[in-house]
Amino acid sequence: MEHTVVRCAEGHVFSTTSFPMQQAERLGPGRLVRCPKCARLRSVVPVALEKR
Repeated sequence: MEHTVVRCAEGHVFSTTSFPMQQAERLGPGRLVRCPKCARLRSVVPVALEKR
């Protein structure tokens, strides 16, 4: 499984193994995922990782 690093609406950054519907462009980049820090369903967006 591929891990995706995401940021929730509260600003918490975490990785998730399931980032559903990544190809659905009409819905935009955000998805609802349970944040492990907030313990709530939050809107999350992928984080662009910088390459070193």
